[in-house]
Amino acid sequence: MTFRPLPCLAVLALLATLLAASPGAASPTERRAGGPLPSLLGRSLAERKTPAARFLVGGEYRSSRRLDAVVEPGSGSTLAKVYAASKQDVLDAIGRAHGALQATAALPLKTRAQILRDVARGLKARRSELAELIAREAGKPIADAQTEVDRAIATFTLAAREVQRLKPREQKAPGGMRLRVERVPVGVVSAITPFNFPLNLVAHKLAPAIAAGNPVVIKPSPRTPLTSLALAEIVAGTAWPKEALSVVTPRLSNLTPLIKDPRVKMVSFTGSESVGWKIKRQASDKRVALELGGNAAVVVEKDADLADAVKKVVRGSFAYSGQVCIHTQRIYVQESVYPQFLRELVKQTRALRIGDPLSPTTQVGPLIDGKAVQRTASWLAEAVKGGARVLTGGKARGNTFEPTIVVGAKPSDKIVSEEVFAPVVVVAPYRRLEHALAQVNASRFGLQAGIFTKDQAAIETAYRSLEVGGLVVGNVPTVRVDSQPYGGVKRSGFGREGPRYAIEEMTEYKTMVLPPAAAK
Repeated sequence: MTFRPLPCLAVLALLATLLAASPGAASPTERRAGGPLPSLLGRSLAERKTPAARFLVGGEYRSSRRLDAVVEPGSGSTLAKVYAASKQDVLDAIGRAHGALQATAALPLKTRAQILRDVARGLKARRSELAELIAREAGKPIADAQTEVDRAIATFTLAAREVQRLKPREQKAPGGMRLRVERVPVGVVSAITPFNFPLNLVAHKLAPAIAAGNPVVIKPSPRTPLTSLALAEIVAGTAWPKEALSVVTPRLSNLTPLIKDPRVKMVSFTGSESVGWKIKRQASDKRVALELGGNAAVVVEKDADLADAVKKVVRGSFAYSGQVCIHTQRIYVQESVYPQFLRELVKQTRALRIGDPLSPTTQVGPLIDGKAVQRTASWLAEAVKGGARVLTGGKARGNTFEPTIVVGAKPSDKIVSEEVFAPVVVVAPYRRLEHALAQVNASRFGLQAGIFTKDQAAIETAYRSLEVGGLVVGNVPTVRVDSQPYGGVKRSGFGREGPRYAIEEMTEYKTMVLPPAAAK
């Protein structure tokens, strides 16, 4: 396969507003309002230097003495370099957000809704550039990247609709008194996001925060910071106060204020289990929302439409190379249909097209980096050594790992018990439904599960028995509806996302007790 090492003009047009002409060209105090950033379009691709992106502190673009590379997973080339934010930069971002709270809280609900609609329109207008940026920065196949932009548009649109639920409500109380009850902003929100959905997972934190009237400090993954900066550019074109949004890029040693600073009132984190629960311990006096992934399972009963089930399972197992929190990882199939299901699963998996993320025909692209490939190969080798068999796949091609189907794995194998976050699935037969449900529950994770069956009693049994945050009927656990209360139980997380439910998490009740109305 052939990868294109340099961004095309469409992406350069998007990056031009984000990037300095060269390392050191930007003053640490240069403001965007002071004039447009130098465009990269006037120079030939062969002559241009690797651009350097500045981070955003409350409306002010800053540079630093340190640069970190953003590497394209597909080609291995450097897409851009990003200035690393210092601890003081992070503190400044929190300070500006805290100072903007009064202004954001005072924004009329109709203004907040309009801001969110304006962001959605801005995303729609730059859909193609954003999709290509995601494909390059995250290695996501372009078709999936386009879908992610569409979902982000929907997320901001949903949040705009939910704003009206924040209208104050009056209710009667004993003795003729009246209560005025409303939900008010909780305060500064620290939004820490991963690489795999660099736009829509940020949207799921930013959109409800704007709806609730909370200033936000975004800390994107160091692998995919450019998409967050592009989103911030779109927000800057709305009526949202400039000081109320920052996108900072600190190294790990400078991250602590986003978790511990007393001016931060909520931490919303999506990422690994170990980091998430550590954050919750450190942020014990704050509101915390954690979305930590898992090893999602699907159950295929004997009455299922097998052709439909296999098609959906292939998609849920290998979309974005399994780098999805609800990636279908464990597949339990009723023993009478197990051989037929497995044959068709292997056949369709082998037909998947592996290639360049920018090709519209690519179905499986690269993992995020070489470390992810090494971890996947190691876990797979460990399972094979213990008796598991690989039916297809199992090899790496650079940063791309072949879609892999494994049978005979033990429950203790890491490809079963841990979050593999790669295009690897484990298939196993079962005799009775209760046996399958017990295997699904035999995990410390509990984000989502799926079931294929036409039996309503079986569906209800699964819904009541499974220890998960959501059950998807007639489909794989990889399905997420952006309006749903999304989140997990056990070690998969704490709190819920989805605009309506995140707004609830990001607000608190405030009550005014009014005297009895005067008699007429």
